[in-house]
Amino acid sequence: MDAVFSKLRNLDAYPKINEDFYSRTLSGGVITLVSSVVMVLLFVSELRLYLHAVTETKLVVDTSRGEHLRINFDVTFPALACSMLSLDAMDISGEQHLDVKHDIIKRRLDSHGQVIEARPDGIGAPKIEKPLQRHGGRLEHNETYCGSCYGAETSDDECCNSCEEVREAYRKKGWALSNPDMIDQCKREGFLQKIKEEDGEGCNIYGFLEVNKVAGNFHFAPGKSFQQSNVHVHDLLAFQKDSFNISHKINRLSFGDYFPGVVNPLDNVQWTQETPSGMYQYFIKVVPTVYTDVNGHTIQSNQFSVTEHFRNAEVGQLQSLPGVFFFYDLSPIKVTFTVEHVSFLHFLTNMCAIVGGVFTVSGILDSFIYHGQKAIKKKMEIGKLS
Repeated sequence: MDAVFSKLRNLDAYPKINEDFYSRTLSGGVITLVSSVVMVLLFVSELRLYLHAVTETKLVVDTSRGEHLRINFDVTFPALACSMLSLDAMDISGEQHLDVKHDIIKRRLDSHGQVIEARPDGIGAPKIEKPLQRHGGRLEHNETYCGSCYGAETSDDECCNSCEEVREAYRKKGWALSNPDMIDQCKREGFLQKIKEEDGEGCNIYGFLEVNKVAGNFHFAPGKSFQQSNVHVHDLLAFQKDSFNISHKINRLSFGDYFPGVVNPLDNVQWTQETPSGMYQYFIKVVPTVYTDVNGHTIQSNQFSVTEHFRNAEVGQLQSLPGVFFFYDLSPIKVTFTVEHVSFLHFLTNMCAIVGGVFTVSGILDSFIYHGQKAIKKKMEIGKLS
């Protein structure tokens, strides 16, 4: 057994020196104190990294297919009434969503930005007393009302019982409604009077759109939209206005769900129009993003960058429609964020590296100072150093 212990003793890589042979110096004490402080600071820094999660970022090619893109928006138009404002969306696949009404809310604003009335867009219409029937006579007692679509009906039994339904029928035909007072439904509902009463009001419109995950655009513009000679136009004649103020503030605009750390560059962006009318355009590059938290929960979302441009427009020019346009395109590169904790073995390895590294460097520094002082003292003793 003694032979085994003797062999183990010979393997000792840390031979001990008798304390009688130790030589303690002032410089060694200072270096020991400084190195101890450095080790404590590095230990605290490494401990903070271990206790807090770190985010790893990767760039990969986006291979997803057949997905939809959710666009969340909250935009305020301080000088454009809600009755004028409409929302359209379209993409390069040819799919169009004209005069979108579902999943959005419009709030009327006074000149001071205070809410006048909040209502889901397109909900309800005023009641009409003794309106004009499709056959030309007035609605009599016990008769079922069926209003005329003024040539825009698609079938013989189609009825347009409100001004909104007549405007919608005209939109589907690609016709402009030039004089609402010639339409019985619009005249009885006071369409033009309502526009005049809302003159000077603003509108806050918010909600979301579900669109195909391909390049496209959505825009806020006055008037009903329709196709004319394969050109997207809006019916502005019905409002009998020469100019439209599209000054706006984007309270919020995002593509997809929120995730920690996301920055939406258009949030709280405001623009004021100084010319009579015009088209304001935002060109957006959407970057697909996947965020995975420490628990493994994944959020499929998007980030985006944006540039903007304004050009003057004249009412009546189909190629220069007044409104706020958002043109978006998708990046082929997907960003992945993975939040994870540092493993304990990694933390332990770093701690050993800190202790060993500081100890080694301080030992080298102490040895350099000690032998330097010793050499200088020896030269001074033999008189070679003046």
